[in-house]
This record gives sequence, C-alpha cells and structure tokens, in this order.
Amino acid sequence: MKKQAIIRSVNTSENKGEVKLPVQEIKLTDQGIEGDAHAGPHHRQVSLLSVESIRKYEQNTRSQVPLGGFGENITTEGIVLHQAHPLDRFHCGEVLLEMTQVGKKCHGKRCAIYKDTGECIMPDEGIFCRVLQGGTLKAGDALEYQAKQFSLKVITLSDRAAAGIYPDRSGKAVLEEAGKWFRQKELGLDADSLVIPDNQELFSMELSAAIEQGADLIITTGSTGLGSRDIAPEVAKAHIEKEIPGIMELIRVKHGMVNPNALLSRSVAGIAGRTLLFVLPGSTRAVKEYLEEILKSLWHMILMVNNIDSH
Repeated sequence: MKKQAIIRSVNTSENKGEVKLPVQEIKLTDQGIEGDAHAGPHHRQVSLLSVESIRKYEQNTRSQVPLGGFGENITTEGIVLHQAHPLDRFHCGEVLLEMTQVGKKCHGKRCAIYKDTGECIMPDEGIFCRVLQGGTLKAGDALEYQAKQFSLKVITLSDRAAAGIYPDRSGKAVLEEAGKWFRQKELGLDADSLVIPDNQELFSMELSAAIEQGADLIITTGSTGLGSRDIAPEVAKAHIEKEIPGIMELIRVKHGMVNPNALLSRSVAGIAGRTLLFVLPGSTRAVKEYLEEILKSLWHMILMVNNIDSH
C-alpha cells in the first residue's frame, strides 16, 4: 500500500527565521519555492513538517501553533516525516521532491519562530527537500512517499570459483556485511551478485553495465594481488572518475602492521558518476576487515556523491 501525506497548508515568508504564512498555492522550480526566503541553489530548498509533530508539541505545551508557525513551507498529515531518510522522495503530479536532511541547527533567540513559540520543533522533526521537478502544490494535494531503494552490485573475480571448483565465499561475505549495515540503518537494499573469471574485458563490461544502470554501490572481491591474472584495480581505475585513496591506505597500514602481506593488496576505491566503487581482496577475512572501515563512513560518502552537504 502506498503511503501518502496530505498537504494541509502551503506557506511562505519573505525572510529567513520568520513564521511562514499560508498561501493559496506555491510554485516550485529548480531553485525552490518562488518568492520564499529559502529558495536558492542548495539542498534545503523546501521545508516540511507533519501535523503529527505539531499536535504532539501542542499537547506537551498546552498551546496552539498555526500552520506554518514553525517556519515550514509545507504542512502535511498522514506520515511522520522525520522517520523518513535522505534520498527518499515525495511526488504529486509533476512535482518531485527529494529529501536531503532531517532537522537543522536551531538559531535560538535570534529566530522569530523561537521568540513566538518558546521552542521550535523543526530542528528535530522537520525535514528538508530539494526540487527535482517543479510545478505547483496547494492544500488538499497528496504527496506520495517513495522510500529510497539502494542498489548494490557484488562482483567476485575468481577463475576457480567461476569454474565451480569451489564456492564463492567472499561475495557472500559482502552481501552479509552490507545487508546487515543497511538493515541497521533501516534502509532498503536491492542486492545482486555474480561470479566471473579474472577476465579484463568481461569485468569491464560488468562494471560499465552496473554504472549505466545507476547502481549506488559496486563492491568487487578478488584479483587484487600481484599475479599475472590479477587485473581488478587496473580495470576499475579506468572507470573511476574520482579516486578515494584514504580508506584503502588506512586499511593497508592498519592490518599491514600485524600482517605485512596485507600491504601487498592493491585494492582501490572511487566514484563513477554517483556510483561508489570498492575493489576488495578475495578472502572472506579481508572482506570483513575492509568493510569494517568502509562502512564507518559509507553513509557520509553516499550523501556526498548525491551532493548533500552533511557537515
């Protein structure tokens, strides 16, 4: 069943930090809402707050706040908005919004909203979106909620695993570790895996296909050593637009201090478009060691490649 948020009010203000006033309709462009103080070429163009949050505040404080009173552009009912995640989307007709942030820093006594209400719930329960497709919205319209489904492509490079001589354990380890991380984050994941031989042309073709299909993540295992058939880093680098060297350097040094052979891994990381690509060694132990470090900053990387400033 599709989740919908019914728009109860659309609101604008000429200045930032002010209570927004209801208007008949709002017009959205790639800059945000026409005539609103928060419009501009950034990732917090449109603010939304749910009636559910407002009612909870009113019950706790025994006060009443008009729609738009917390500075939100769109007041909705039907979904607890702050439980959504960045990169989730809302659409109504031709309008498409992409969520970029939950909450924001409160300016306290310098904010007109804070002065009027004594407290502002936007820093905790408001959300912010950018406009992907413009159009008009008004009270009574329904915003359909679409949770982001992340896509992961796992590619194992191994002549012997591809020939069926032994099972693919490293690719399975990637699926298990990544799957656990996405579940903990309460994020949707669509994962696909395959095993191929250490073949440069075939590997390049699979990488190209996954990137063109818009995979959020590509994680490969194997073919990172010094043997004549170890080709993964060279092929991957041909697809990478921006390399992320620090992660792999840290992992090599960290584990190389205990096991010098770990320094021989030629694993690489980088981005191609908005796809994050990680080339890992082929052992299950190495997969877990590498992912332990990668997953610490993966969410920040995802936001960065999607042009969301989360600093």
